[in-house]
Amino acid sequence: MASFELVNVKNEKVGTVEINDSIITYPVKPSLMHEVVVMQLAGKRAGTHATLNRAKIEGGGKKPYKQKGTGRARAGSMKSPLWRGGATIFGPQPRDYSFSMPKKKIKNAMRSALRAKQEDGSLVFVDALTLEDGKTKEAVAILKNFNADRKVLVVFKELDEKVARAFRNIPYVDLLNVNGLNVYDIINSRKILVLQDSIARIEEVLG
Repeated sequence: MASFELVNVKNEKVGTVEINDSIITYPVKPSLMHEVVVMQLAGKRAGTHATLNRAKIEGGGKKPYKQKGTGRARAGSMKSPLWRGGATIFGPQPRDYSFSMPKKKIKNAMRSALRAKQEDGSLVFVDALTLEDGKTKEAVAILKNFNADRKVLVVFKELDEKVARAFRNIPYVDLLNVNGLNVYDIINSRKILVLQDSIARIEEVLG
């Protein structure tokens, strides 16, 4: 088991937490993380793009002029891609971009991402988030204790509604339930505050 400092909202050490070695000691593999991020982003694509082919263009079925005698090239329909306002050749059509990967690779990518953040000092374990008045300025003050002013990810299992509301008002903070923890959000964050109540779930999934 690997031991890490557990701090409070003032960034003062209040104890230690132990995490399964298989999670934190997994090597950093950029290529593996890249694969999983590409999969995540592909799954978010709407895929609703569409161009008009000959079947979808209204009208234009009439032969624009007679076959012979005009000195012009033969033309059978104004829907032809050669004509202005005509169809598009091999244009994009609605499709599903999502694809799947083995669960083991996804888990290993998450282990790799956590290890990378732990190595660069971005991963912090916090005992709990508490606010006296539930004000956003209190939440900002807490983040200043961690030098967290850009792309902050707060990972929790349960969060008081008053605390959640205060942190949601900060544009550079993302609140993420531990059940939704993923590679993209981990590597896209500059500071990750992992609340103590979510550690057990992380070990359950990745351990």
